[in-house]
Amino acid sequence: MTQEQSEIERKIQSMVWEGEPSRAVITQRTYPTEIEDLWDAIVTPERLSRWFLPITGDLREGGRYQLEGNAGGTITQCKAPNLVSVTWEMFGDIGWLNVNLEALGNQSTRLTLEHIAHETADTLQFWDQYGPGALGVGWDLGLSGLPKYLASADDFNPEVEETWVASAEGRDFIRSCSDEWVAAALAYGTDSQQAQEAGDRTVAFYTGDAVE
Repeated sequence: MTQEQSEIERKIQSMVWEGEPSRAVITQRTYPTEIEDLWDAIVTPERLSRWFLPITGDLREGGRYQLEGNAGGTITQCKAPNLVSVTWEMFGDIGWLNVNLEALGNQSTRLTLEHIAHETADTLQFWDQYGPGALGVGWDLGLSGLPKYLASADDFNPEVEETWVASAEGRDFIRSCSDEWVAAALAYGTDSQQAQEAGDRTVAFYTGDAVE
């Protein structure tokens, strides 16, 4: 179901984005396929819906997209087969998403996903409460079907996914991902107690468990 944690890198980075102090949650992972195939899997609506979510809209640079039951926004860059950038608009908030692909060999491609948010009072309060895992674990779950799809071309099944997430294996996966984001927060310079407490709240959010 999932890609091995050892194959995934996670980090947090401060930056200036759109002229404002910002913070990015970054995940990097490698897939055993050619760059053209991975690009096609993430930008072609028919293929994207088979491992992630259905997408509609004017799917070209400058157009707007909408993920079913999730975020929408504007496609700001689309440079095949290396870069797609979009605004990530949800619940009245806006962020920015950059997905970069890099060919490492004939059958290996590195994907780097960067989710950026301005450091507003609200986002900093949310960060203090949940840490980077709030976004990071969401992307870990969102990307978890991609390796399986590339290996077998099996379609995404929401009911199977929901059952798996609620299973012991799925809950262990969420905890493991959260622990990795806690480690990324520590490397970023977050206080250890604050990082762990935020990680625990993230796990509780995704699993429905009470914080111990």
